[in-house]
Amino acid sequence: MNPQQDSSSLFDDSHGLGYQVHVEAFEGPLDLLLHLIKKNEVDIYDIPIAAITRQYLEYLGLMKELNLDVAGDFLVMASTLLQIKSRLLLPVQAEEEGSEEEDEDPRAELVRRLLEYQKYKEAALQLEVLPLLGRDFFVRAGDLTELKELQTADDSPEVELFDLVEAFRRVLADLPAQTFHEVGSEQISIADRINDILTLLQEREGVIFEELFTELTTRDYLIATFLAVLELCKLKMVKITQAGSFGAIWITSAVLDSADAPEGVDDHDR
Repeated sequence: MNPQQDSSSLFDDSHGLGYQVHVEAFEGPLDLLLHLIKKNEVDIYDIPIAAITRQYLEYLGLMKELNLDVAGDFLVMASTLLQIKSRLLLPVQAEEEGSEEEDEDPRAELVRRLLEYQKYKEAALQLEVLPLLGRDFFVRAGDLTELKELQTADDSPEVELFDLVEAFRRVLADLPAQTFHEVGSEQISIADRINDILTLLQEREGVIFEELFTELTTRDYLIATFLAVLELCKLKMVKITQAGSFGAIWITSAVLDSADAPEGVDDHDR
């Protein structure tokens, strides 16, 4: 993930799940479309608009549930996708006699934008990653084989926002409904969840993303934990990598040792 660098918090306020994450601090609608194209393993030149539009709208719904502040650009893209879908559903008009001109594929402009953005993104990654290695991220050596391979590999990119959203969607889908014992009066502190994760990473070399949710019993706790992970990414206190396209997502400390680590996060510091 490559969040913008600034000193402001991701969250609008400091009271429980009133926190709201600004998605544009991480990625935009084109990133989400590229994620869906990659996830569905489809040709970027022949995008199945109906399926991609449905999944895009599902993601917007999930992001709203997670208190992710969906910027206007995401809604504009949703409108664009629906418009393209409608145009593709229209019956093909019979060509006028003697006319040799063909109508452009309604997806063509979107494909051009995606290709241009993908090219820009890859170039930016090449410029950014190499100087950062060994300077901004310091991970202690460990004995976990998969984690060590990720830490030493030159081609192990950090996980992007929508990969995390997809992983969290699977977490919610896999948990049986009866495990959610909602306690409406209980205040959920994202700052507490941040400190819980930091404590865990002081005790362990790394943790698999799904492990953070195994013992949580309410939906609010699950969401608070997910938002805590995003805040830690924003603060560059953790590094998140993945072992291949469908491998485990690992979270490791981005701090050299406990002496360099922050003392913790307090709600009043936001």
